[in-house]
Amino acid sequence: MERKNIIKEKSFAFAIDVVNLYKVLAEKREFVLSRQMLRSGTSIGANIREAEHAQSKADFIHKLSISLKEANETEYWLDLLYETKYLSDIDFLNIKPKITELLRLLTSIVKTSKNT
Repeated sequence: MERKNIIKEKSFAFAIDVVNLYKVLAEKREFVLSRQMLRSGTSIGANIREAEHAQSKADFIHKLSISLKEANETEYWLDLLYETKYLSDIDFLNIKPKITELLRLLTSIVKTSKNT
């Protein structure tokens, strides 16, 4: 039986949420900030997928560190979109815990990987 990869699953689900949120923002004619959010938010999972096939431990840590940076950037764009009233309370409160969880998981994985 194949083992579940929680970070892979959660980052993919988050990317879907980001794409759907981008569509909502595009309807509001907000394109600049939302494109940044779309790019960084979907990049998290892409780098996690790359890390699955890392050529070395250092490469694995590097790819996940990039994912962590992208997650931090995504959180910034989400906060900015919310504070500038492009995101509703409902949309923000739905997605904020998800990026917070991804940040927590990625931070933990990177720290653990560096220490083993």
